[in-house]
Amino acid sequence: MTMSAQVKISRIDPTDWYVGMKDPTLQLMVYGKDISTAGVTTDYPGVTVDSIVRPDSPNYIFVYLNLGTAKPGTMHLTFTNGGKKRTVDYMLKARQHDAAEHRGFTNADVLYLLMPDRFANGNPKNDVVKGMRDEHCDRNYPSLRHGGDLEGIAQHLDYFTELGVTALWFTPILENNWPADKTQNSSYHGYATTDYYKVDARFGTNAEYVSLIEKCHQKGLKVVMDMIFNHCSDYHPWNIDPPMKDWFNNPNYRLQTSYKLTPVLDPYASKVDKRETTDGWFVSSMPDLNQRNPHVIRYLIQNSEWWIETANIDGIRMDTYPYADRDAMALWMKTLDTEYPNFNTVGETWVTEPAYTASWQKDSKLQEKNSYLKTVMDFSFYDKLNQAKHEETDDWWKGFNRIYNSLCYDYLYPNPKSVLAFIDNHDTDRFLGNTKDSTMLKQALALLLTIKRTPQLYYGTEVLMNGTKDVTDGNVRKDFPGGFPGDKHNCFTSEGRTAAENGMFDWTSRLLHWRQGNDVIINGTQTQFIPYKGVYVIARQHAGKSVMTILNGKRSDNKLAVARYAEIIGQHTTARDVLTGATVDLTHDIPLTQRQALIIEF
Repeated sequence: MTMSAQVKISRIDPTDWYVGMKDPTLQLMVYGKDISTAGVTTDYPGVTVDSIVRPDSPNYIFVYLNLGTAKPGTMHLTFTNGGKKRTVDYMLKARQHDAAEHRGFTNADVLYLLMPDRFANGNPKNDVVKGMRDEHCDRNYPSLRHGGDLEGIAQHLDYFTELGVTALWFTPILENNWPADKTQNSSYHGYATTDYYKVDARFGTNAEYVSLIEKCHQKGLKVVMDMIFNHCSDYHPWNIDPPMKDWFNNPNYRLQTSYKLTPVLDPYASKVDKRETTDGWFVSSMPDLNQRNPHVIRYLIQNSEWWIETANIDGIRMDTYPYADRDAMALWMKTLDTEYPNFNTVGETWVTEPAYTASWQKDSKLQEKNSYLKTVMDFSFYDKLNQAKHEETDDWWKGFNRIYNSLCYDYLYPNPKSVLAFIDNHDTDRFLGNTKDSTMLKQALALLLTIKRTPQLYYGTEVLMNGTKDVTDGNVRKDFPGGFPGDKHNCFTSEGRTAAENGMFDWTSRLLHWRQGNDVIINGTQTQFIPYKGVYVIARQHAGKSVMTILNGKRSDNKLAVARYAEIIGQHTTARDVLTGATVDLTHDIPLTQRQALIIEF
């Protein structure tokens, strides 16, 4: 967008737009002192001004355009106010890809979640950006910025392909112009947006983000963008000068969310419980956006479309999904599904009961209202697995019985393959806790990467990164070793890793590369067996091929009673150990060491 020197308009969102969208309507949110009374016209061919909305604040105006048959080019918008005219040039662009070509992540992918600030610092010059409210960058403090950026990620793309993941999910990269709190806390995490159309300068630029995604695609890596529609930062211009009185729920932090998500779907929920969940602020520094306001949700919908078109992202992860208005979020998902039928979005739905999670998935028969959300997050799997790791598997409830008793409810999901499973993430303790014991970690990954799910790994798990949230979230978000100037320990190379780290990395990499393009795992049926004498087995079958994941849930040597699994094994007498290549004899019971994870195929 360009404008003549005398123009006082400070900003227009979106910054530019694309012709040829299925929905020809474009909302322009115009910022400028006393702009609300202005008239707006254009003589651009194929474009008409449908309506003008004059909100409560005098410094905003919403212009709704119909782009109709418009072609790419520079559109002139004329603002008339108090007898004065202001002309603004606004760019209408051609779409780079057909809508159907935007293909999202699927269960054939493995998502790798990383925090840009904590992964790698490729450009120390942007560690501190003068003029921003937070000019601290100090790795000695777990909750301050550490200097990781997009260039750091770009420098290590070969690491991801060597590991064998196929998609990268970055925590939010948009501007968080928020001050550090007494040099102890900052918004390094990215969840306090101050500009929905700008990459945070400490991570890089919009152009660098687009370039990084292009480089990822060249390496066969997809990129999932983390978005937050529920809230923004209290330093966002909207909070300083709200466009409308109802732009936020409970302005000035009059209500704190309860963090209890069950009332959203509870058929017996009280109004006060629902209101506290959806209309309360996430924290005092994150105002709660009111998606029931049609101009708010239109702004957010357009923002997601703009990033799909501009950066060619391969998916969206939506933070705090049930906290936002349910109907408005369904409208967003239906709009994206209509425009981009092959795209995918995963919503954070943090309740540990399968029925709740399944109710949020697209086409769920458990709810009258369709969410249109294709992928949901399996917090039940995460929760049960993190209990099981501390237990012996008994004959009823403990250990891997917890996983069995969670997956047995998969009939609730319209599409179990499009459920995102994980063993830890940036909001939880790391799976290893404060240990370095890889035995149970291998069992967890063996399960995660072979069941009927879309798996997500958390950065550094493959090299035994650990930590808990007992003191601060920063302890589960440590810097990746070797990603920062001066690091003496470098986990990006086999030479820099310890023997234990190499052992874990190599084991994980073999499993990930075996999984890539494996039709048995991607398209196969699933059969699970109730844990028997401490052994839990899940089998996948497709086109005459079988895979069995065998987990010894005991802290002692055990065996697999082969005869019990005849319906899977059939007439096969041998199998191949996926991780070692060794031949496994299926004519006799298979010996298992304590807590062994064995994956065989035949």
